[in-house]
Amino acid sequence: MDTQIETIEISDLKSLYAGETVQIHEDLAIYGYVVSSDKKGNFFNVIHFQDKPAEPTEGLQIELELRDSHLFFDVGQKIVIKLKNLYLGESNGVYKVGGVFTSFGNRSVGRLPKNQVFEHVLTTCDNNFGIQPLKTTIQDLNMTMINTLIMIDDVEFEENELGKPFAIEEEETIRTLIDCNDNELSLNNSGYADFQPEILSDRMGSVTGVLTYNDNEFQLIIRDLNDVKFDKDRCVDFVDEFTSEFLLISEIADPDNNSGARFIELYNSSSESLSLKGWTLQRYTNNSLEVSSIIDLSGLTIEGNNFLVISPNADEFENVYGFAPDLAVGTNSPADSNGDDNIVLVDSFGSIIDIFGIIGEDG
Repeated sequence: MDTQIETIEISDLKSLYAGETVQIHEDLAIYGYVVSSDKKGNFFNVIHFQDKPAEPTEGLQIELELRDSHLFFDVGQKIVIKLKNLYLGESNGVYKVGGVFTSFGNRSVGRLPKNQVFEHVLTTCDNNFGIQPLKTTIQDLNMTMINTLIMIDDVEFEENELGKPFAIEEEETIRTLIDCNDNELSLNNSGYADFQPEILSDRMGSVTGVLTYNDNEFQLIIRDLNDVKFDKDRCVDFVDEFTSEFLLISEIADPDNNSGARFIELYNSSSESLSLKGWTLQRYTNNSLEVSSIIDLSGLTIEGNNFLVISPNADEFENVYGFAPDLAVGTNSPADSNGDDNIVLVDSFGSIIDIFGIIGEDG
């Protein structure tokens, strides 16, 4: 490479972006290792690359008009990109370089014309030892991983997608990966990929792919079916939502002399503790047929043969009654009723367990 060209890091290149698409006029170049492949048709006119073959810290993508780019730029290959006259852009934290696309006077990064690709994207003589994907989890995904190759273990396809193909023919299709803690990640598949009609696996395992970011969410793009290694039994469903016939609204208080001391009391008449994940208290004000306000009881547990007191004014409640409520909520909530509203206790499955009043009637 020309010794007059200055080599910079991908992070240095990104720092040149100042809020709008910019053309690079300096004799600069960056190195990278290819992580994407259009061999099976799931990538199109783009090359994703990262700064190291393992444990990368930065990734980037270049837009280009070049079919079958895998024939020239193989996964793991070290490439050099001569940046002079290319354009640098960013959208939602995703950086790219390439040609220019202009619409209504606004510039953005577009595909580099085919006759310019090999003037700017060159291969090196370094041996290709492959790419070691970065092992991570759905919860640990972050923006520094964009455009890099990652691997996530112990994921499976969402149950309601089983039996479906990877993609709808000729349509970009999102399928959902989920781990055993119900964390989700979108898998973006092309309707033109060779594996488009293949049926999603009903097992669990690891998935490798290039991490992207679109529509305000992380998305993963695989290169071929070898990136999906599902050879384990699916996650065992962990039941953490329950119902109970032993929970009831035991008191609704609206003292005549102090509206700030209002509260609602729930009572668990069972001897077993009960998680209230997914439970709600709903208020229908006066004769309304629509829910006026809701208290989400998730995160609370009510012990057996015990009470749970909810107050819209915790300070006044403690001043009047001499102890703190179990849950403090806002005014105009179900706990702030003056007695002529209808209060409904609903379990995590949407069933009404107890009700005060008759919905539609002003008490």
